[in-house]
Amino acid sequence: MPGREERVAAVIREIVSETLREKIKDPRIGFVSVVAVEVTKDLSLAKVHVSILGSPQEKEATMEGLRSAQGLIRSEVARGLGLRRAPELTFVLDEGIEHSVRVSEILRKVSGDKPASEGDSTSP
Repeated sequence: MPGREERVAAVIREIVSETLREKIKDPRIGFVSVVAVEVTKDLSLAKVHVSILGSPQEKEATMEGLRSAQGLIRSEVARGLGLRRAPELTFVLDEGIEHSVRVSEILRKVSGDKPASEGDSTSP
């Protein structure tokens, strides 16, 4: 059974995702996915890892939008968790998914560039 921190982190992830999808209308915030949430043992801090689709400028604008919406998101987290004091939220850009896509593209190119092996030849 997961510990309290893991359960709270999972709930925060859902609340933040839903809030971004349904309540935040800031045009700076583009396509954002909440990848993971880490909370401290005393639940005073929550680090929200986000993946953002777009150019470096769009990513920076989205991060600025997230920082400006932090108060609203935190109040939604407090309401959803039923806590008097919600954890302080920190948004962190997670490049993991983008890195995985780049690696996959490189592997696909490398495997496509391989010459056919002699055993695959159809000529006698």
